[in-house]
Amino acid sequence: MANKRVIVDPITRIEGHLRIEVEVDENNVIQNAYSTSTLWRGLETIVKNRDPRDAGFLMQRICGVCTFSHYRAGIEAVEDALGIVPPLNAKLTRSLMNMALFMHDHVVHFYHLHGLDWVDVVSALDADPAKASKEAFDYAEFPIATGENDLKKVKTRVKEFVAKGQLGPFANAYWGHKTYRLTPEQNLILLSHYLKALEVQRELAKLMAMFGGKQPHPQSLTVGGVTCVMDLLDPSRMGEYLTLFKVGADFIENAYQADVVMAAKMFKDEPSVTAPAGVMNFMSHKEMQLNRTEFLFDSGIIENGDLAKVFEINEDLITEEATHSWYSDNEALHPYEGKTNPNYTGFRDMDTVGPDGKMIHSKVVDEKGKYSWIKSPRYDGKPMEVGPLAAILISYAKGNEKIVPLVNDFLAKTGLPKAALFTTLGRTAARMIQSRAIAKHGLEAFNTLIENLKVDQDTYTSYKIDKDKEYRGRFIGDVPRGMLSHWIRIKNGVVENYQAVVPSTWNAGPIDSLGQMGPYEANLVGLKVQDLSQPLEIIRVIHSFDPCIACAVHVMDKKGNDLGTYKVDPIYGLSC
Repeated sequence: MANKRVIVDPITRIEGHLRIEVEVDENNVIQNAYSTSTLWRGLETIVKNRDPRDAGFLMQRICGVCTFSHYRAGIEAVEDALGIVPPLNAKLTRSLMNMALFMHDHVVHFYHLHGLDWVDVVSALDADPAKASKEAFDYAEFPIATGENDLKKVKTRVKEFVAKGQLGPFANAYWGHKTYRLTPEQNLILLSHYLKALEVQRELAKLMAMFGGKQPHPQSLTVGGVTCVMDLLDPSRMGEYLTLFKVGADFIENAYQADVVMAAKMFKDEPSVTAPAGVMNFMSHKEMQLNRTEFLFDSGIIENGDLAKVFEINEDLITEEATHSWYSDNEALHPYEGKTNPNYTGFRDMDTVGPDGKMIHSKVVDEKGKYSWIKSPRYDGKPMEVGPLAAILISYAKGNEKIVPLVNDFLAKTGLPKAALFTTLGRTAARMIQSRAIAKHGLEAFNTLIENLKVDQDTYTSYKIDKDKEYRGRFIGDVPRGMLSHWIRIKNGVVENYQAVVPSTWNAGPIDSLGQMGPYEANLVGLKVQDLSQPLEIIRVIHSFDPCIACAVHVMDKKGNDLGTYKVDPIYGLSC
């Protein structure tokens, strides 16, 4: 019997530029998987021939979610090229903004982007609020939003949604799917936290805006330092940051941590989340500066899932190739020499499994040719998984004294072995552990900043760009979805070449010239799908990576028509 093709498009709840196609055999086991980004990232081309000081401001428009990450990367790549060392106050301020982003991003991911892969919302209607309220104390010392009255109110709200036939924010999930494992009471607890997290993420967005001026797209970073010195010298402003940070830390400890432990205990026998990761190589870069010398997370590479040895990163071994990507230059190139010349070859015709399980005519990727706008990054010719799982594994393997206790605590509470870390379940837990590490240790950066400001108020290092010189530099760091690097070459005072190798590129890239799959594709092969018309297992695996393919065009017309024309008045700044 011939394999069947299943398409999941879009697969994300936001930023719907990711398409997954799989081939299943007669037992619904995935034999092949194809990860496709359907929109093109063009920022690397747009930034060419621009003043390098504008790179950060332009590159942050690569995404509406990780705006700070690409902003900072664009700024620090230029600083590296020009040999600029920002003052400690600027470094710590950037670190505090980064912590705000991580806390916000991971909370939103678990509850609003990934949570419904674990939670059967309709099941919560059968829950006993009193019993659920009591159970919440099994997982947290001070549970949040799980009082009996809180849970009664949540249950009533959901009941009203269901009665109207409109589940609102909970729509388009596969309620009643056989792979859900939580009890009605546990579903109700998580549902209450889903709603509470909407409030908490708003406070964490304010935390970023405290020093960034606004969120998304903060504006306070500049080549050489930061511009928010008046905020840093304002005690009330600093106090406000401290208060909001503690709001986020409390939710992470008493809701997020508790819910992930609860879910891990209930899903530890579910095959769709306990199968080994497809790519067992992991890479992460040091991140989150706490003081003059110390960072919260470590750098390194783990190969073949071996925690006994961590290799150091050699930046010269990073390449990107485009054998199966919609670009004209296939060869593996270091990012300093990277090329971004589009070569779109389109889709082909095929019958696939439709939403009702019947075969329908569809357009599918050409798996033997080119099939994604994402390139295939490799380290020393090998695929690597990046992200919170990589960050936690590498810090754990290195014996990081701030990370090891948190990992061991998770394993002890759930009864899971270390091998469980290398799974979809482990990947989801790693984001929680990373958030918990920031919540517990992040304020060391805040306190170091306060002490340093008493003797040193510098926030900027001056510099000069010599148009007769050529420069090149890079930013490498970890952002919420994994290792991010921006690479810049400057000539005649403008950007000559720019390449961004983003986390979702490492994880979502297509097959390379050697036939090696990237993490998304490799993680799906061998997975059994219970019901081809409700491929929740595929969604659950891919969502655990927190895919964000928005490093691409944001708005497009399929017929190629212009969507709008704007003229900016150079004197008064008005647009029309």
